[in-house]
Amino acid sequence: MTNNNWTPEQPIVSLKNVHKSFGDLEVLKGISFDVMKGEVICIIGPSGSGKSTLIRCINALNDINSGSIKVHGLEVNNPDLNKLELRKNVGMVFQQYNLFPHKTAVENIMMAPMLVLKESKEEVHAKAQALIRKVRLEDKQNSFPGELSGGQQQRVAIARSLAMNPDVMLFDEVTAALDPETVKEVLVTIKELAAEGMTCILVTHEMGFARELADHIYFTDRGIIVEHGPPATFFKEAKDPRTKEFLSQIL
Repeated sequence: MTNNNWTPEQPIVSLKNVHKSFGDLEVLKGISFDVMKGEVICIIGPSGSGKSTLIRCINALNDINSGSIKVHGLEVNNPDLNKLELRKNVGMVFQQYNLFPHKTAVENIMMAPMLVLKESKEEVHAKAQALIRKVRLEDKQNSFPGELSGGQQQRVAIARSLAMNPDVMLFDEVTAALDPETVKEVLVTIKELAAEGMTCILVTHEMGFARELADHIYFTDRGIIVEHGPPATFFKEAKDPRTKEFLSQIL
């Protein structure tokens, strides 16, 4: 799913003046930003500031009321867009792992490539084995989700998303439901993906991770981007009082 005119010099994801309401409640009030291929973007902010809605709009899980979202130069909000094609390209991992409970870890990873990409079972099995190794769960490949810790299930969910060969990965508070000791193993997996050049957009409250890994941080509050910048300046030289207050509460 690539616009034939798209080149890597252009943003791989581009939002322009995006508005989104649920009934009378406007949750996104004119959001604009660009993401270049290989960048890691962290979106932070208080609960209810529109962060999760924002990334759900990028792969068309939520539609938008006005504005533009482009992935690879193609308009996500176009009613003629093949959403399946979009979601092959833009993987998403949620706070809840949503694994199939009666399928093993490796079977969970294999399902989408076989059903959606129509790849052969042998090909998909080899790919799933490689992905299980990538998230360091080779000893758990035949375990069922109920036999895995939250962090292990989340790593299976990441591997499942990677099985579709996406160009962009969206992560929505993927560590929020995890115990502190398992947070690290999930963040290490994301860090390795980023090091390999995967374009990553994360909604997160892991500030240490954002500081270490993000190319750019966006602070949202009440549906707008209040302030943004690279971590080096964002954390040390925040200018807006709302940003300062938020950072003082969590750092």
